[in-house]
Amino acid sequence: MAMSGPAKTVAQTVSVVVLMGGLAWASVPFYNWFCKVTGFGGTPGQVSANAGDILDQTIKVRFDGSLNQGMPWEFKPAVTEMELRIGETGLAFYEAYNPTDKPVAGQAAYNVTPYSAGPFFEKIECFCFTEQVLAPGERVQMPVSFFVDPEIVKDLDGKYVHTITLSYTFYEIDLPEGYAALDQGSQINLN
Repeated sequence: MAMSGPAKTVAQTVSVVVLMGGLAWASVPFYNWFCKVTGFGGTPGQVSANAGDILDQTIKVRFDGSLNQGMPWEFKPAVTEMELRIGETGLAFYEAYNPTDKPVAGQAAYNVTPYSAGPFFEKIECFCFTEQVLAPGERVQMPVSFFVDPEIVKDLDGKYVHTITLSYTFYEIDLPEGYAALDQGSQINLN
C-alpha cells in the first residue's frame, strides 16, 4: 500500500530528521578520521618512533587547549611553548581536571596551525589517541611526544614556518561500560 498526501510528507520529514541526527552524532568521529587520513586542517601524523635526522635549525611549538561547550573539565597546557631543533623529539604535558562529583569521559580533537605544517608535525605518543576518563575531583598530567619532520625545510610552504601551534579541544563522550555504575550514584572511590 503506497502512502500519499500528509502521511508521505510526515514519513519523509521524519526520515530527514533521523538522517540529520545520525550525521550530527557521527560528525566529530568522522571529521577526526578524515583529518588523520588526509592531513586536512593541519592534522598531524602519527608514527611509532622518530628515526629522522636532527637539524641545527630550531622551530617554536606553541600549545593551546580548549573545551567544547558543555564539557565540565578544566584543561590547559602545562607549558605554553617550547623551542626545539627540527627533528628533535619533544615532550609536552597538558593538565586536565574534573571538578564535578561524577566521572566524565572525554576525547580530544586536535590540529596544527599553520595548516602547511600539519604533514610535518609527527606524534609518537599522545593522550588524544584514546578516550580519557577522569574520576570526580581527579587531576592528571597527559603527555604528548612529537617531532617536526626535517622534510619541512624542503617544502615550498613549510620552509617559511618558524612557529607551529598544536591545539586540542576536548569533547565529552559517553562513559565506557565499566564506569556506568559509578555515574549512577555508586560510592566507589577511584583514588
